[in-house]
Amino acid sequence: MTAILGISAYYHDSAAALLIDGDIVAAAQEERFTRKKHDARFPRNAVDYCLREAGLSPTELTYVAFYDKPLLKFERILQTYMGVAPLGLRSFVQAMPKWLMGKLWTAREIRKELPGYRRRVLFGEHHESHAASAFYPSPFEEAAVLAVDGVGEWATTSLWRGQGNELEPIGEIRFPHSLGLLYSAFTYYTGFKVNSGEYKVMGLAPYGEPKYVDRILGELFELREDGSFHMRMDHFDYLAGLKMTSGRFDALFGGPPRKPESELTQREMDLAASVQVVVEMAMERLARHARKVTGCRYLCLAGGVALNCVANGKLLRSGIFDDLWIQPAAGDAGGALGVAYSVWHRYLGNARAATGRDRQKGSYLGPAPDREAVRSYFDRIGAPYREVPDAELPEVVADLLASEKVVGLCQGRMEFGPRALGGRSILGDARSPKMQRTMNLKIKYRESFRPFAPSVLEEDVSEWFEIDRPSPYMLLVANVREDKRIPMTPEQQALFGIEKLNVPRSEIPAVTHVDYSARIQTVSAETNPVYHRIISAFKEKTGCPVVVNTSFNVRGEPIVCTAEDAYRCFMRTEMDNLVVENFVLEKSAQPEFKDVGDWREEFELD
Repeated sequence: MTAILGISAYYHDSAAALLIDGDIVAAAQEERFTRKKHDARFPRNAVDYCLREAGLSPTELTYVAFYDKPLLKFERILQTYMGVAPLGLRSFVQAMPKWLMGKLWTAREIRKELPGYRRRVLFGEHHESHAASAFYPSPFEEAAVLAVDGVGEWATTSLWRGQGNELEPIGEIRFPHSLGLLYSAFTYYTGFKVNSGEYKVMGLAPYGEPKYVDRILGELFELREDGSFHMRMDHFDYLAGLKMTSGRFDALFGGPPRKPESELTQREMDLAASVQVVVEMAMERLARHARKVTGCRYLCLAGGVALNCVANGKLLRSGIFDDLWIQPAAGDAGGALGVAYSVWHRYLGNARAATGRDRQKGSYLGPAPDREAVRSYFDRIGAPYREVPDAELPEVVADLLASEKVVGLCQGRMEFGPRALGGRSILGDARSPKMQRTMNLKIKYRESFRPFAPSVLEEDVSEWFEIDRPSPYMLLVANVREDKRIPMTPEQQALFGIEKLNVPRSEIPAVTHVDYSARIQTVSAETNPVYHRIISAFKEKTGCPVVVNTSFNVRGEPIVCTAEDAYRCFMRTEMDNLVVENFVLEKSAQPEFKDVGDWREEFELD
């Protein structure tokens, strides 16, 4: 038996992943256990879970691998500071203790956290780990691989060719020029938090007009025909300072950054629309170049930019490649899985045979609730519940959804990656015109403009959306079919900006964005049979195979992991029902929930 533990840590979204003889046994982000969003600390709890799932101790691990090379990253940081000195002193003073006291000694820290492990600690390069996480679990025997993020050690964009068990590096773009950091700069400038608010910019974009595209391409970002690019660094402050943009950036776009939590204006919507168009242009050109130089018919994607599902959808529709596969945990968390795969295939030389289906197991790789422990917990806290036979559960949940109840669902193994896929999800009726606003303001406590995703039966997706293939990981955007849309009146067509929000767009308005798009998750009976049966029962009752699916959390909080997390979130919100495995709880029947303080003050609002 060969057991390989992959670890990512110390920057954001720490995680652990475990392969046994090349098979994914477990993977999870640390934030789910500590309840600290984007937790960057060593993933002690995630490691413990992975070992527990496999029944292993640290002494039984064959290899432990870390997802990047700290010394190489430290070299980049020192060279950057030296290049801008004497600017950047404050940033330098803040960064150096973390490096000198911890990050430079990663192997030592790993051994300390894994008592009894005495074998080698291996290190992969950051973009190699991204590329491996995308290619090795993919269904393709051969593929071009693009890793696009903020920055690893030096690379910000890299192109690879995967074939069998080999990953061949072809080219890269280096720091400080970064498509991910460009998007993060606009995230910062529009008043959202870097490394967590980028998806808000993507969601805001359809409310605006891309009126700043020429200004971005002319003054900030030189985009070449092969997808390579160069940034005008005098407009950015991330080399020397503690913020993303400089005064020149402010002057270019007519004022200072929006203050977080202040009112969104048309300027922010237009900026979001503009940078989204630029990212889509860059990704398309990178993809065309990748097809040209590799000759491959398929493309794999990873890195934070690969979570931009709007760009992914347009890339698929461009026809440059026959198909795409995107790592569900495309950000740094997925690096833990990627480096473990690199050890198995690249370092150990084990063969890989593509099967036409991916090896990600639906990304249901986290812990599952133990039913007896759940029963004991609810009994201990005095929470009334119904225990429903497994065969009847789909019908019960479908009845609740059809009556416009909002249901928190915690069943099976937790998802690996930032998307809830029916394991830790909040569900609603996609046909309800009021569901988006209700779930945003009363359940998620977040901005009303944010769209929700549809979960649709895999076999029915083409009947409702303009897409001809599965999208199991909620990483592709496609439009609602025209025959399901509601025509807009002239008065509605004249609406501008956020005024567009409350206009029903289709027969499933709760999951139809203002541009008729939807971030689709197709649900397979093979990877999540319980969720598939729930949606099937809903279809039998309503004729609609689509439900609203959003992550089971509130703003500023990680997705729930345990029954305790789920109950706490249920009681702190205006959800109607909670379903944990086969236990069904009704809000109106619950005793008064005693909690210390206002939960909205406990979590950082991003």
